Amino acid sequence: MSSSIHPTALISPGAQIGDGCEIGPYCVIGEQVRLGSGCRLHSHVVLEGHTTLGSGNEIYPFACLGGRSQDLKWRGGLTRVEIGDNNTIREYVTVHAATADGGATVVGSNNSLLAYTHVAHDCRLGNHIIMSNLAQMAGHVTVEDHAILAGMSAIHQFCRIGRLAMVAACTPVRQDVAPFMLVSGDPAVTVKANTVGLERAGMAPEVIRSLGQAHRIVYRDGLAMPNALARIEAELPPSDELRHFTEFIRHSERGITK
Repeated sequence: MSSSIHPTALISPGAQIGDGCEIGPYCVIGEQVRLGSGCRLHSHVVLEGHTTLGSGNEIYPFACLGGRSQDLKWRGGLTRVEIGDNNTIREYVTVHAATADGGATVVGSNNSLLAYTHVAHDCRLGNHIIMSNLAQMAGHVTVEDHAILAGMSAIHQFCRIGRLAMVAACTPVRQDVAPFMLVSGDPAVTVKANTVGLERAGMAPEVIRSLGQAHRIVYRDGLAMPNALARIEAELPPSDELRHFTEFIRHSERGITK
């Protein structure tokens, strides 16, 4: 199926446009852009740099993807943005390329990046993530699958946000957020297990209960972290989710949000 391209769109000769794309008025697509099949660019969308998008992405007006890193350490070279399939990217979203030569900023599939969100250089986002309006992340942030960043949340560079975690609105995150937990406040505090999110994800009730117990052991019982993790593994029924929780904390370089 051929693509529909508005006559006012500016598409560089070297750009690759997949089948069945809709490219609206005043869009600008650069020389090194690769756009998969079935994408829709509403209007005034800018795709630049070495940027690759998969199929089925919908991009709203004034989004700008693939721009050069804002990192002052940028010294040139080939840097990329790689975006998967079926993402919704709303108005004024920015996704910047990596800083170092050969690096990439990566966004997976089935994500919703809502209006005015920013994904900085060298970030790596998984799948099924929601970034609500004005959520911002600095460079080198990692976000695992199904995480939610509520409106006006802000993530410090090099932090990790774990799977099915939720960062509440207006929360500044300066350390890692453990999987399956809810973080809120300034300074950020891990309030409890993200119970509603876990239920909506179809997690078994007994696993949700064990994650609630794990929260108490790590965040409320006053134990040193190695002792807390050892107690979880000794006392709570094993599950893949609980193992992911403990291993995520063990491998934290910035420390976890307490």
